Amino acid sequence: MRWFGMMIVALGLALAPAGARAETVEVDLELVLLAASSGSIDDAEIRFQRQGYAQAIQHPQVLAAIGSGLLGRIAVTYVEWGDETSQDVVVPWTVIDGAAAARGFADRLMTAPRRAFGFNAIGTALAVGQALIEDNDIHGLRRVIDFSADSANSWGGVPIDMARESAIAARITINGLAILCRDVDCGGRPVDYDLERAFAETIIGGPRAFVVTADGPTSFAEAVRRKLILEIAWAEDVK
Repeated sequence: MRWFGMMIVALGLALAPAGARAETVEVDLELVLLAASSGSIDDAEIRFQRQGYAQAIQHPQVLAAIGSGLLGRIAVTYVEWGDETSQDVVVPWTVIDGAAAARGFADRLMTAPRRAFGFNAIGTALAVGQALIEDNDIHGLRRVIDFSADSANSWGGVPIDMARESAIAARITINGLAILCRDVDCGGRPVDYDLERAFAETIIGGPRAFVVTADGPTSFAEAVRRKLILEIAWAEDVK
């Protein structure tokens, strides 16, 4: 496992912005949004995913959940991932403490170009999420990787089980959004196995980890909102 720890450090250095480290910021939650950007997802679907998160982060219920925390602020970064060499920090760490900060995050998310491509490398994506949490200038009372994808299959890169175990050992919870389809008609591309169960058995982990399923445009937007509230407020359930 020593080489894996060294790889996490190397990933953190590669993804960290240049310049002097700032004073540590205290937040209720450090949240890495890990969104799939593999070959099965076209540009329209990438924009649809981003729009779902952009709308959710500005939703009054999400802002209320943020404001209800001990410190009343969270830190969020949005990362798109493809193969083992393709992970892109679309929006860097941003402290969200109200509507203005949420709007700024959403605007950056919707205007950044797509830069991640290739086959799924889920373990590497999780390792990148851990590196981003461990090598920032933020101290969160809780730390979460929010993993979303339309597949639980992985090709190359860090093994999923190794990345999962490393994150859990570092006291990082991994939650999942299982995307069965994004289109009204599912585009003829629903997975041929129980994706939610695969997420539960092989990807998520840590205290009160959970999976939310999206099976269409409306449910996707609702699932993203519900998932964010669950993660921010650490609630038992959200209607």
